[in-house]
Amino acid sequence: MDADLALVIGLVVFGFSIPLIAGAISDGRAPRAAMIGLVLGGGLVLWALQQKPSGYRIDEIPGVFITVLARVIS
Repeated sequence: MDADLALVIGLVVFGFSIPLIAGAISDGRAPRAAMIGLVLGGGLVLWALQQKPSGYRIDEIPGVFITVLARVIS
């Protein structure tokens, strides 16, 4: 797995975890699955940042998403 793919997967998992936390808290449940998603997503993002020595700038992230999506589709 390369750093770009790890970054995209991590951001998607991290993003889906936030509404899950809100839903679990509003239902009065413990957000266990959402917390696992946060940890996995955050871990993938941190791993991707460590693998790319120059790091990622905020304005590069949409391009990374498009590049990874194009690789997956083709």
